[in-house]
Amino acid sequence: MPSKKSIRITYLLFLFVFITSLQSFGQRDTSILKAQLALGVNMPSSSGFVEGFESKGVNFPTVNLGLQYMFKQQLGVKLDYGYNKIKSSDESLDFEVNYSRINAQFVYDATSDLRFLPSHIGLVAHLGPGYSFSKPLNVYGNNDTSFFNSIVGLELHYAVQERMSFYLDTAYIFAFSDNFDPTTSGNGSFNGDMLTITLGISFSLSGCQTCN
Repeated sequence: MPSKKSIRITYLLFLFVFITSLQSFGQRDTSILKAQLALGVNMPSSSGFVEGFESKGVNFPTVNLGLQYMFKQQLGVKLDYGYNKIKSSDESLDFEVNYSRINAQFVYDATSDLRFLPSHIGLVAHLGPGYSFSKPLNVYGNNDTSFFNSIVGLELHYAVQERMSFYLDTAYIFAFSDNFDPTTSGNGSFNGDMLTITLGISFSLSGCQTCN
């Protein structure tokens, strides 16, 4: 297994190459400001729990709120907040965790590259660094923790109006955290990776051309 340090270095290199490769895209005539709201489920990694604690395979709800600004035809930025409820499985000691994150992300709209897509379908990739907050409830309330993260995801958009679309977002959140020390500080808490799948609505708050 690669170390967390090597994963972090690989991620930073990938992010640098990604940003550099997008500098050739032209400026769009009209900038786009969008708001996004999504609801779905989350699947926490088992490695984020200490022994004796295990979450359900699929947890509800996951709520994502975001504000996106496209400053080029295919390139933009997004600031978003995500909330996730994690609950214990039947085989685990009883616990609940409120896991939240905030991320600053780069957005790449690949729709114009995929000319075979129908005109009302769009594909948008997003990735960027952030910070996570894990807050256990009830008897484990003192075992809260926080750590850096990075997120990468893909959104499939279905335009219902020029300024509004519904979308399916699949995202993976990488955790850059240390092991719980002592182990008891991880009782009822979580500091691992997470997969989220959400359905949402995206709507333009400003001028719009070929919106997804």
